[in-house]
Amino acid sequence: MNNDNDNIDFKNESLHGDGKPKGLIFAVSAPSGTGKTTLCSMLLKEFKDIKSSVSFTTRAQREGEIDGVSYHFISDAEFDKMIGSDEFIEWANVFGKKYGTAYKSVYNSDSLCDILLEIDVQGVEKLNKIYKNKKGAALKNSTLITIFITPPSYEVLKERLKKRGGLSGDELNKRLATAYEEIKHGEFYDYIITNDDLNEAYIKLKSIVIAERCKNLNKFKA
Repeated sequence: MNNDNDNIDFKNESLHGDGKPKGLIFAVSAPSGTGKTTLCSMLLKEFKDIKSSVSFTTRAQREGEIDGVSYHFISDAEFDKMIGSDEFIEWANVFGKKYGTAYKSVYNSDSLCDILLEIDVQGVEKLNKIYKNKKGAALKNSTLITIFITPPSYEVLKERLKKRGGLSGDELNKRLATAYEEIKHGEFYDYIITNDDLNEAYIKLKSIVIAERCKNLNKFKA
């Protein structure tokens, strides 16, 4: 008696593919000085199959930053032209400088990679609306995961911003006031990580990536 299982090549059978990229967009937000950029850099260094979506900005390039890698640094006129051409998924004015996420930075990416997007709370609000309304054919093959990085306290955040330097007293107070408002939006994110210890915060961040990649997306389709 023949058994159908005899014809299955078990060696080459792919049962689920857990842990592999599956069109995920990890959108990470945090108040200035919380360690978001450092944590995201650590993630990209370990996960070679996660690609960073490089945002566009009108702010000045800082020491150590690379154009096209850290950000695409462009003029106000160039930025406004992109707005007029509807090239941004979202854009926002932050401390008098414009930041935007272009469609091509996210949706024209390598299909073998997930996407890491460093973005402010205004941008995540817009992305959530886009995904909720399912606007754009590209959304059919991607899933948005939102992650908020928060400091352990405002006092710690204040000290971190002071150590960073380059801020006047008024600018420092403005950053702290903005952080206060941003942290209130954390409740709308899928995940919240407190960056009290950098290594522990990173373990939590990469655990989110691993868990999301192992999630059974077919659970409710049967």
